[in-house]
Amino acid sequence: MVSWWKAAVTAAMGIVLVAIPGAGAFADDGADGGSGCPLPVFGPGSAYHPAIDPEAFSTRVTNPMFPLRPGRTLVYAGVKDGEVAKDVVRVTGQTLVMDGVRTRIVQDRLFLSGKLAERTRDYFAQDRCGNVWYFGEDTAELDETGRVVSTDGSFHAGEQGAQPGVVMQAHPQLRRQFRQEWLPGQAEDTFMAVSRSASVTTPYRSFQHALRTRETTALEPGVIDEKLYARGIGEVVEVTAKGPQEKLVLVDVRP
Repeated sequence: MVSWWKAAVTAAMGIVLVAIPGAGAFADDGADGGSGCPLPVFGPGSAYHPAIDPEAFSTRVTNPMFPLRPGRTLVYAGVKDGEVAKDVVRVTGQTLVMDGVRTRIVQDRLFLSGKLAERTRDYFAQDRCGNVWYFGEDTAELDETGRVVSTDGSFHAGEQGAQPGVVMQAHPQLRRQFRQEWLPGQAEDTFMAVSRSASVTTPYRSFQHALRTRETTALEPGVIDEKLYARGIGEVVEVTAKGPQEKLVLVDVRP
């Protein structure tokens, strides 16, 4: 195991996170993501059918809170399932068509106690107004021998009733709930932004005016996750606010 990773994990456990009081009082932006980009209204799964125009999307994801620059790798360290964890997220130069939309492929490798435990390919695209959408994922959970033991959580928008969701607005509204994904029993994550003025210190660096979000899923009732996003970087912290303790914080950005 590389020594810098051990040091980073130790530092990650002492992360400083400050939520600014009164953040929920900020005025919301417009109801949609911008001119000509209507965003889906959160509602029952049976009523959730976002209108998708493939011509309105691009693989060039430049949203400042969720930039996907091909070739960039983000490394996170912390604890998951009671084990030392490292998560390596790489934005590839590859694309794939999902629900008629060409998406950017992001590879995610989760290591627990030094062994690859899960590998995922995520599919994102940005609409013309700057909102980032999530069109699917292929995920595989591995046992200690490297054999795939589960693909739960996988979904492809446009197949078997699966629908895409919004993962980052161009101008995040506070307290507006979105579905990030939708496939009953497989992919039911939701989120809302709760602050645009959080401060956070990670082993990589400190950030001001970070966006703090809260995520839930009906597949894990009672569990609440919080994430922080920094301008120009994307996600810098993921931590369980309620439920089994898990924490991943940014320790490196490559190149």
